[in-house]
Amino acid sequence: MSERIAVVTGAASGIGLAIAKALAANNDKVVLVDINETAGTREAQAIGAQFIKADLSTQQGCRALADAVLAEYGRCDILVNNAGIQHVAPVEDFPEEKWAFIINLMLTAPFLLCKYFWPSMKQNGWGRIVNLNSVHGLRASEFKSAYVSAKHGMTGLTKTLALEGAPYGITVNNICPGYVRTPLVDGQIEDQAKTHGISREEVLEKVLLKKQAIKQMVEPAELGEAVIFLCSDTARCMTGTSLTIDCGWSAS
Repeated sequence: MSERIAVVTGAASGIGLAIAKALAANNDKVVLVDINETAGTREAQAIGAQFIKADLSTQQGCRALADAVLAEYGRCDILVNNAGIQHVAPVEDFPEEKWAFIINLMLTAPFLLCKYFWPSMKQNGWGRIVNLNSVHGLRASEFKSAYVSAKHGMTGLTKTLALEGAPYGITVNNICPGYVRTPLVDGQIEDQAKTHGISREEVLEKVLLKKQAIKQMVEPAELGEAVIFLCSDTARCMTGTSLTIDCGWSAS
């Protein structure tokens, strides 16, 4: 394809933005999707992408996004499901509405977007779906019941769709990073440093990166390059996999 249509969710900042930039630099036509209209519009203009505001926590928001993309381009060639949030609380204190929101945004929305874009990929005999999962799609951590459940569910969804897509040239893969250097995580480092009265370096080594063999954070641009690889001809035989970029977290 001379120009592939790539939809990236949660792309106004952090990991999603890095992926959108990598795809745009690869000469793909990028549709940057986010709930944050101000940041999304600004970043889309900067990389020559189209911005669509969407609330992916609802079925209506997912359907509206798919309808807009298909009306404009007639197809979606690459779908990157990245949008997500985190909430940390013991199970007995975990807000039920927060559970529902996280599952809707991080598991139901990827399913719906795959469902809605699937016919165009199937018709064209080519498609790439990349789910930005997490090491928490392979391992659990306490106090993250909704996030871990959604990510484990995404692993199952990826494997199932990989089997269904194989006859039609559609590959479906997970990327499972450890902690990624994003503004959200940087804020968590500052908060932990103040709370525990320790330095940022100690927070990284003793708190955030405790379970990682390599005591470093993944850079967002590295995940962008991973997406480019999974969408390339070199990765045509990779499907249903979980590409771990977790600094050795899941090795133990």
